[in-house]
Amino acid sequence: MIKALTDKVATKKGAWITVVLWVVVMIGISFGPKLGDYKAASFQYLPDDAQSIIAQNKLNEYFPNDQGTPGIYVFHNPNGELVIDDVTTIIEGIKEANIEGIEEIVDISALPPQALSAFLSADKTTMIVPMNLKEGLGSASYAEINDKTMEVGRKIAKDLTTDFYITGPAGIAGDTVKLFQSADLNLLFATIGIILVLLIVIYRSPLLAIIPLLSTVIVYQVVNQTVALLGAAGLEINNATTSIMSILLFAAVIDYSLFVFSRYREELNVYKNQFEAMRIAMHFTALPVLFAGGTVFAAMIILFFADFRDYQNFAPIFGTAMLIIMIASVTLVPALFALFGRKAFWPKVPKYGEAKNVKHGIWGPIAKFVVEKPGIVGGAVLLFLIITAFNAFSLQYEFNSVKNFPEDLPSRVAYEIVEEKFNKGDLAQTTVLVSGEELNFEQLQQVATFFENSEEIASARPSGLTENGRHGKITVSLAENPYSKEAINFLEEFRAKHETYSLPDGKEVELAFAGITAQLVDEQQVNQEDIIKIGVLETLLILVLLFVLTRSFKMPIYMMATILFSYLSALGLGLFLVDLFFGYDAVSTRSPVYAFIFLVALGIDYNIILVSRFLEERKNKKVKDALETAIRNTGGVISSAGIILAATFAALTTMPITDLFVFGFIVAIGIIIDTFLVRGMLLPSLILFFERDRGIERL
Repeated sequence: MIKALTDKVATKKGAWITVVLWVVVMIGISFGPKLGDYKAASFQYLPDDAQSIIAQNKLNEYFPNDQGTPGIYVFHNPNGELVIDDVTTIIEGIKEANIEGIEEIVDISALPPQALSAFLSADKTTMIVPMNLKEGLGSASYAEINDKTMEVGRKIAKDLTTDFYITGPAGIAGDTVKLFQSADLNLLFATIGIILVLLIVIYRSPLLAIIPLLSTVIVYQVVNQTVALLGAAGLEINNATTSIMSILLFAAVIDYSLFVFSRYREELNVYKNQFEAMRIAMHFTALPVLFAGGTVFAAMIILFFADFRDYQNFAPIFGTAMLIIMIASVTLVPALFALFGRKAFWPKVPKYGEAKNVKHGIWGPIAKFVVEKPGIVGGAVLLFLIITAFNAFSLQYEFNSVKNFPEDLPSRVAYEIVEEKFNKGDLAQTTVLVSGEELNFEQLQQVATFFENSEEIASARPSGLTENGRHGKITVSLAENPYSKEAINFLEEFRAKHETYSLPDGKEVELAFAGITAQLVDEQQVNQEDIIKIGVLETLLILVLLFVLTRSFKMPIYMMATILFSYLSALGLGLFLVDLFFGYDAVSTRSPVYAFIFLVALGIDYNIILVSRFLEERKNKKVKDALETAIRNTGGVISSAGIILAATFAALTTMPITDLFVFGFIVAIGIIIDTFLVRGMLLPSLILFFERDRGIERL
């Protein structure tokens, strides 16, 4: 079926029809929903059965007026004592502006002096005023509301001695939307620029740079609009997911384009007709490319089994992207190259009948050295991988999402002012749901007093009681930063010990914990379980796919082992370098998992290309000769693809979000390790060690 498809594409008529169909689809689908309308800045990343989510849902049910998004207005005088009248003036101005979406702002003018002091810092330079945005607003609305509020507030503040900021969930969500909007655009231009320059430098042909990029632009638009349709159908779309998707898309399309035109160039030396050359090239290229893409697709689908919804969100979005990329790789890409023919390689135009004069640059000598000295080469690479992998055990997690953002981001500036001037626990308070029979405020206060007896809790106060007296809530401020490892460990232990509490009168009440710190406790637990689940399932799945490709039982095992070693090496070396050069001594819980998904899925691609060529050559040659030919003929294209792929992921280091920076950096290192050391040296050494001239399974 694949051969029949590529044979039709590799004709003059078929190539034109293919290109026209892709362009028509691209234009037609562009009139549909826009992806930006469905991106979510606030995203429930925990499963619905997580303890903190259950507790929060119950709080929303019993106290429905609290379902809006909270935020904090921060008023700060960097030069001395804050003038309270200035704060009142700014708040009155915001209220008079009647900004749509603001539900409530605490009226500090109506508070008695004792209550007002709770909102004022000890040095009287800073005041925080809680506010709430209406329930059900989209992420884009947060940014719009905050922009209007900041415009009004700062216009008034410029004639006063007060600086005005917005932070808390509402402020951070609004800044996140704007940050990703500008960062995604910068990422797109950086990616295109990097790929264009590298393709021209490596291949010294302008058309060999333009044709793959033209394919990528068409595929990019089709994928984006298709994902937007999924969003319109109800799929939640995370900002970070779409940013990484764009990198995957560029990387994969360019990679598969290189594999296609590399073999096409070989066949142009053998066949005079450009379309016949493409037809033969696709006979050898289509299956490995589809298999490589299918491996990435399967790896993404495995994420459906994750409980962490950030990982789940990857599955439909990345799966959709990979399906479209795979179709484009065997239709659009060969059609474009076939239409351009030999001109695509100008000025180094491949000539008919010159196949024996093809040079293999540095990969010819490397191939000979590897097959002559496999023990030395393989041993040296394996030693390097083991040494660097040991640093992976020093992995430390960072849970403070605000620290992911640029230091000058307004919501982060305000966050750090609050962190410095107030009790750290006030940055993100924990809400405790108290459930029992015929509760009253006095009993809630008894529970709150019990909480305050713990040194790790700075304050606890009753903050609500249902009319039927069955449910109450207590607002708790921890003594430590609520995002810190210390706070998370404390609450994890405290929550486990105190699922219930016995009041002095003997009545027992149930306790449930909601809020940022409680969610981070669940995040730790869910993430650890998902790491094991994803690792085992992806390893087994790819092993099965490799069994199908190689028709061997031992080759897939050591192929997979090299990829896993490569990942651990990249993680260990990456963690060391981001700490050494950029000062990141801890990373997000997501970064190692994202890196695993991509390094395993994409890394196996290059092994598939090498092994496919080896098995092809093995039909007529001995193991050693077949392997040398495979290394020599695939070395150039794989190393070029690896450099471009690594540089593409390195483009994520232009993103002002630490999670994506670290992820892109680690993946870029891993791809370089896999391209040159694992695929070029370690895997060939293992093939020579394990495979024999007799009894080898053939494709």
